[in-house]
Amino acid sequence: MTTTDPTAPATVDEETISAYRRDGVVRIRNIIGRGEAARFAEAAVAATTQADDLFKESKIFNQYVNVWQQNDVLRELTLDPRLAAAATALAGVPLRIWHDQLLIKPPHNGAATEFHQDAPYWPHKDSRASLSAWIALVDVPVERGCMTFIPGSQDHQNLRRQDLSDRDDLFRAAPDLRWGERLTIPLQAGDCTFHNAYLAHSATPNFTDDPRIAHVNIYFDAEATYTGAAHVVTDGLDLTPGQPLDHPHFPTV
Repeated sequence: MTTTDPTAPATVDEETISAYRRDGVVRIRNIIGRGEAARFAEAAVAATTQADDLFKESKIFNQYVNVWQQNDVLRELTLDPRLAAAATALAGVPLRIWHDQLLIKPPHNGAATEFHQDAPYWPHKDSRASLSAWIALVDVPVERGCMTFIPGSQDHQNLRRQDLSDRDDLFRAAPDLRWGERLTIPLQAGDCTFHNAYLAHSATPNFTDDPRIAHVNIYFDAEATYTGAAHVVTDGLDLTPGQPLDHPHFPTV
């Protein structure tokens, strides 16, 4: 992966694409500049005073969804062409935004995000590729709650939803993954990981005195259809099951 000017679209080379498609995850350093990350981190903190925390009863993290629709500064990051270009190159198909989210682990939050996959939670059918861009807005060393992945686990695409608070739930669903290689990826502010929606991943608690602040852009196949299942970002939109999610809430990139 090469980036020369953080304001220009990133060029994703074939080695990076191959690594992503093999392992289900790649790290891209400095996809946004540190100054940009600081600006977005400040906007993220401000947004939490108005947005609804979907995980307010949990110690795992605070989750704020679709902040791009509520905050003009964070909208820039969600719709950033650098991220969209990298995601499209990795996925190899046209994409839409599924939703964005702020994931914040408060200082000493005391709870891990246990191993899970993202895709089983989403009402998508026939999505050829879905992936998340997890952008560190602050430095995220291991002790602040960086992510660990099980490379290759994206091949398990028929699992039920897993409980983020239960350390053994994924492994009850797929016992072979317990013995899989683990890849832990700390990030500096402005760095990003892209991970496949079926890739099993976890994050440690935040053991530090400062919050872990991440902004996540989630992309999915522009031709995927809606299953009709309930989800916080589709409820009330009057979408038709069996049809593509062609709606302003899910813009193409």
